[in-house]
Amino acid sequence: MTKTGLLKGTIRGLATYDIRFPTSLELDGSDAMNPDPDYSAAYVVLETDRGDCVEGHGLAFTIGRGNDVVVAAIEVLRPMIVGHAIADFVESPGAFCRRLTGDSQLRWLGPEKGVMHMATAAVINALWDLYAKLIGKPLWKLLTDLSPARIVELVDFRYLTDALTPDQALEILDRQLASRPQREADMRAHGYPAYTTSAGWLGYPDEKVRRLCREGMDAGFKGFKIKVGLDQADDIRRAKIVRETIGADRTLMVDANQRWDVPVAIQWMNALAFAKPLWIEEPTCPDDVLGHAAVAQAMKVHGIGVATGEHCPNRVVFKQLLQAKAIAFCQIDFCRLAGVNEVVAVLLLAAKFGVPVCPHAGGVGLCEYVQHASIFDYIAVSGSLEGRWIEYVDHLHEHFVDPCVIRDGRYVAPLASGSNITMKTPSRLAHLFPSGTVWKELASR
Repeated sequence: MTKTGLLKGTIRGLATYDIRFPTSLELDGSDAMNPDPDYSAAYVVLETDRGDCVEGHGLAFTIGRGNDVVVAAIEVLRPMIVGHAIADFVESPGAFCRRLTGDSQLRWLGPEKGVMHMATAAVINALWDLYAKLIGKPLWKLLTDLSPARIVELVDFRYLTDALTPDQALEILDRQLASRPQREADMRAHGYPAYTTSAGWLGYPDEKVRRLCREGMDAGFKGFKIKVGLDQADDIRRAKIVRETIGADRTLMVDANQRWDVPVAIQWMNALAFAKPLWIEEPTCPDDVLGHAAVAQAMKVHGIGVATGEHCPNRVVFKQLLQAKAIAFCQIDFCRLAGVNEVVAVLLLAAKFGVPVCPHAGGVGLCEYVQHASIFDYIAVSGSLEGRWIEYVDHLHEHFVDPCVIRDGRYVAPLASGSNITMKTPSRLAHLFPSGTVWKELASR
């Protein structure tokens, strides 16, 4: 990688922020397991001594309480980041990130899962944001411009080689290399297909669901997802409403957010099969690989796939889900995996097993993040849009400097440098918990 003056300098500071949005007041984000989420960001800013005010921003998404724990975990990583030359990361991001995830005393808390892993994701993604800003490229473009060998270097292959070796990963990337320019041109011209969850929150009344479905169709969306899992009769009624509203030619997905035991999931989905959903998302415990495989087998008769991944903690569990044929759709989460590097690992695994990647993007900042992963996947890894979608939720984007853009139901390829995750300073300060003006006003009511 380049050693030009663009990348000179040292990381001199790491600032953390506990940012929370009171989305529970309107039941935005509500589902069968999370009835009152406050969409939140454990936010990190990496400062440099360059003098040009370029910073690296990153976040880990949470839903309120517990955000302070992730912020504290980010602080623990400070000595491993501050004082390092930017070139230490840029010249070998794979080795740099393995040092963070492999610290023996911190790794003990997982290993490679949970709060510490999410904190590491925020920091690693902030490093990539800084790198992309310094060379003046959007993150997806930075990644797609890397050679296959450099992309393979990003991945920690420990625990993966029974499913994917470095040579196999290189072969996957080499297959797509010559045709990258055509797919990049296609992405710039047409964007990436999106589906909307905005109409499907469990706490919404029926008429609001109908209205939001109609608005989604007017906006060009061809895929709609609803939350299920609390009451079967209620789910049947809501599924009928959505299917009748969107018609037979649009796609429906359903999401149980881990609500069911395996037998219950199978019985419940048998009852919802009439609505012809493309997938059932998180039908059971996210750690239960064999449970997901059992649901997947039972749903074959209906042509319903299983999707999961937003709570999948690392590349190893994704490997097992793919090996067990437990998922038909791989739902990476940009903030639960250890950032860009582990996301690349899972993209390569999914390509090896021929499973489309459809990222989770329901939370604050996740839509901004995952567009980069999917565009990179299309251009450099899978080379395909078949069966692939990115989730979209229509709130909180106004708080970002360069928010994602949806046009005709598709993500427009972002052109701003970085990862689109930089939050506006007034928004950051107003939603700082508990001292920001938004939270002071709520406390005074």
